[in-house]
Amino acid sequence: MRDTAEMTRHLAAQAVRTGWYWGLSRLVDQQTRQAGLASKYKPVRPVPTFQQLLTDLGKLLVEDARAVRDGRYPPMPEAADTTSQYLGRIRAMLRDVPVALARRASEDTGSVRAEARVDDMPDYYAQDFHFQTGGYLTAESARLYDVQVETLFMGAAGPMRRRVLGALADAMRGRDQRQMQLLDVACGTGRFLRQVRLSYPRLGLTGLDLSDAYLGEAQASFADLKAARWLKANAEAIPLPDASQDIVTNIFLFHELPPDVRRTVASEMVRVLKPGGTLVFMDSLQMGDKPGWDGLLEAFPVRFHEPYYRHYAIDDLDALFRRLGLTPIEKDTPFLAKMLAWRK
Repeated sequence: MRDTAEMTRHLAAQAVRTGWYWGLSRLVDQQTRQAGLASKYKPVRPVPTFQQLLTDLGKLLVEDARAVRDGRYPPMPEAADTTSQYLGRIRAMLRDVPVALARRASEDTGSVRAEARVDDMPDYYAQDFHFQTGGYLTAESARLYDVQVETLFMGAAGPMRRRVLGALADAMRGRDQRQMQLLDVACGTGRFLRQVRLSYPRLGLTGLDLSDAYLGEAQASFADLKAARWLKANAEAIPLPDASQDIVTNIFLFHELPPDVRRTVASEMVRVLKPGGTLVFMDSLQMGDKPGWDGLLEAFPVRFHEPYYRHYAIDDLDALFRRLGLTPIEKDTPFLAKMLAWRK
């Protein structure tokens, strides 16, 4: 059933939200330039104009609103925060910017932190990706992560993630959600799983992550919702039985994994997926997905601390998952993201 009024309200709210995060993004860029840390790297490959970026972002918001109109998923708040909690996160993020810039200036990046040794974390996970204070291991990192990512993407992170909900709608069509299980690998703060729960209140949900702090944020975000199961575990060895999940999702993880680990995690996700089940993947664009944008992907690991991004940008994901026995069913490139869906 189509609801044009709901579509209009959703689009208007998302447009306001995008404007807010665009302003925060400009403020952070200004602080970066004032600190003398604006990247002087000139990509060899082409980069889109600012107008092209805005046009594509606008297209993303319109398609997101159309999905709401068509009932593929409901309009939903981006988080469970009260206004005061949300503004507290924004203030904390802005206070953290000078700290992160100082660490970037001193090139104090890539170190393995004490928490990693204590918790037996893999070295690649303990790095401070994109100069984030505390890496993925501290409560403050988990508290700031969502507003940092939305600021980086000018408010587009939520709408890009919701494109995965559209693929889930296809996988769920005609099926009893009470009899189904979904695993989100590297669930982080649980933002995506919260959106899944709002769309499918009776679906069995499991979130897996390596960070106690991020799992704590995820659990707190479900305080007003039917509970999910939370697993602290390495995706290289998912502690679930073979063929136990109807749907497996994985969002913005692969570009932060070394190539060999990427293949191990892919194999594990396929192992726990039932025959006939659906794997939905989202991460950054790769080289050639939008040829006029390849310069952005070239510059990204230079501007941010992303040690495995260059290889991810050229990795043949289609060949990887085909070798594991999956059949591609959907591909999409919403704004700066790439979504792929496969069936086992």
